Amino acid sequence: MSRRFALLVNPASAGGKALQALPEVRAAFDALGASHRTVTTRSIEHAGEEAGRAAERGETVAALGGDGLLRPLAGALRDRDAALALIPCGRGNDLARVLEIPRDVRRAVRIAVEGDERLVDVASVNGRPYMGIASLGFDSEANRLANEARLIRGDAVYLYAALRALAAWKPAAFRVTVDGERHDVTGYSVAVANSQAYGGGMFLLPHAELDDGRLDVLLTRQCSKLTFLRTLPKVFKGTHLASPYIQTLRGEVVEVSSDRPFAVYADGDPIGATPATMRVERRCLRVIAPRAAR
Repeated sequence: MSRRFALLVNPASAGGKALQALPEVRAAFDALGASHRTVTTRSIEHAGEEAGRAAERGETVAALGGDGLLRPLAGALRDRDAALALIPCGRGNDLARVLEIPRDVRRAVRIAVEGDERLVDVASVNGRPYMGIASLGFDSEANRLANEARLIRGDAVYLYAALRALAAWKPAAFRVTVDGERHDVTGYSVAVANSQAYGGGMFLLPHAELDDGRLDVLLTRQCSKLTFLRTLPKVFKGTHLASPYIQTLRGEVVEVSSDRPFAVYADGDPIGATPATMRVERRCLRVIAPRAAR
């Protein structure tokens, strides 16, 4: 049975990039003979509601936007038979990167139409779903600056934001409890990962798996700003884990508190604040990915 699609478009994604891509996306679905209708989302809540309606109609939800659009869709579609397809039109597109879904619109549409369904985990911060990496501390400041940037576009905005955040950063104390085991650390940040990448291709936890029912935790301890700066470029290749200032943990429930308040960012947006509890629900969301080798 061929898939029928509800195309959910985030008009604000990457400065309107999703709306600009919509005609080409529609043409690509038409060329493959795939039935589709379009919904322009008005808010995070509206996106989730429309995804739920699409699931009830037996449609596959195709997300035209970035990682931020995927959060409400994952929340609406988890534990349901409906699948989620990604047409990456955002700024970071990190989940699509991990799933090996290309930015080329026509190739992404072909995967949506012909790809295989895969069951993946969905994580949450204080009950709010996310797909990628939730982080706080230094990352909170860098994310805020990236979201406020107007003159810098594309992946470069994340490096710009990190450099600005580093200039003003003062060490923070974190208490991190993973499956009941407490860890106290002073330093830069805490990250809790369902997936491998964030920030437009930074492979912060390259060993994280989308379907293992575990959260991977990264603690960045205090070091000089110069040492931190030298380590930063290594994140794009995942080689930063060799640093003695980095510690990794793994578990199902992660509780984090801090000596000063921080917003918790996930998939590019603030979705919580400290103290925060992150959990994971295993293999509860159907996503469409490239066909596995046969």
